[in-house]
Amino acid sequence: MEAAEATEAAPAPIRILLAEDQSMVREALAALLGLEPDIEVPVQVARGDEVVPAALAHDVDVALLDIEMPGMTGIEAAAALRRALPDLKIVVLTTFGRPGYLRGAMEAGASAFLVKDAPAAQLAQAVRKVLAGERVIDPTLAAAALAEGANPLTEREREVLRAAEHGATNAELAAALNLSQGTVRNYLSTAIQKLAARNRAEAVRVAREKGWL
Repeated sequence: MEAAEATEAAPAPIRILLAEDQSMVREALAALLGLEPDIEVPVQVARGDEVVPAALAHDVDVALLDIEMPGMTGIEAAAALRRALPDLKIVVLTTFGRPGYLRGAMEAGASAFLVKDAPAAQLAQAVRKVLAGERVIDPTLAAAALAEGANPLTEREREVLRAAEHGATNAELAAALNLSQGTVRNYLSTAIQKLAARNRAEAVRVAREKGWL
């Protein structure tokens, strides 16, 4: 009697949720990743606050998040994903190699942190590695983060600096943040000192450049 030949089913492809607010970049990333034989990108969103609902609505293995998006940053979305779907792997992409972003992404639960201009093959390999339980970090960014040190600003100081970014007065900041004007001045003064800045505008710029806001 002839023995039946055993056939192995092909493994299911890796399913990616891609969050990127620039449509051309998003479509290019999706197309490049889709060329990989074991990867597909069935879910795309353009806003950070759409990430968790999309992940909950679809069966995906990896969330690939841009950092700067409307609605919610990629780091905030990563933290929200970690709470909602703790087993989902997260890869964070950035255009700006700011050391503070790396620390923030890792603290939010990301398994990988890469710059957008990395080759598509490198990004695909990072996706495979995080699914295997590895952590993938751009070595240049890792070295810069170690050299820069931790974010010196408290969460409240960051909140006040973000609110002050567009030139609001102390009275406007106090009303928006439900604080007294004196408390707002104290937070701003402390932040300016910590960042060795001359004024609030320079403090915001320095904090942004380092990825601390």
